[in-house]
Amino acid sequence: MFRHKGSRRTFLHNLRLASNLSFIAGIVNIAGVLSVATLTTNVTGHFAYFAEEVSLKNYSKAITFLLFILFFLIGAFVCNTLIEITSLVKPRIAHAFPMLIEIIVLIIIGLGYVNQQEYIAYLLLFAMGIQNALVTQISQSVVRTTHLTGLFTDLGIEISQLFFYRKPTEKSRLKRSIFLRLSIIFFFFLGCVLGGFFYEEYKLKILLFAALSLTIALLFDNIIIYYHLTKRMIKSSFHEEESN
Repeated sequence: MFRHKGSRRTFLHNLRLASNLSFIAGIVNIAGVLSVATLTTNVTGHFAYFAEEVSLKNYSKAITFLLFILFFLIGAFVCNTLIEITSLVKPRIAHAFPMLIEIIVLIIIGLGYVNQQEYIAYLLLFAMGIQNALVTQISQSVVRTTHLTGLFTDLGIEISQLFFYRKPTEKSRLKRSIFLRLSIIFFFFLGCVLGGFFYEEYKLKILLFAALSLTIALLFDNIIIYYHLTKRMIKSSFHEEESN
């Protein structure tokens, strides 16, 4: 799900990545809206709010919205920097460090160690910047899990293309892509609904469930890695014994 890149990456890898992380993004999105009245999975609206506050000369509020944008950017920067550095030494686990940072951020907020609303928003935007950069880098921009505007645009284009593409291979590719995008939308929506349903009772503790889901995805992927490595080692040693 996380370690395969380029030609080694399949539709199933992208589907697992999309369903898992879009679900987490949905939880984070509703947590941000209900707790601090701030969208924390994208920055599009924050540009409009920033411009509005500047025009009204509310410069302190304008700076807050500018910081929202910057924290998302910093999250994406930190994520890719860690991936690039780790890839030089341990490419198989290059994705793990950004994921661990996101998990830690969600746990810190979920346990109530951050109380000021603006700081909660900063950290959630930072975490979603990490996640968006992670899935973009891993899937080579095929999967986006935190922002649905571009997703609905691509979905509309691809549904339209179904009426014009005639070759079976082209239609098959389009149908897979449409299914992937619908899966992202569904799991994002599911995360929002479930997060909103449980928020009334658990408040920001719902982020702990998001962190748990991310931890399970990370552990599962690493278990698969070590399983295949062990399998190769056993096969290699078996062939060596046969040759001797």
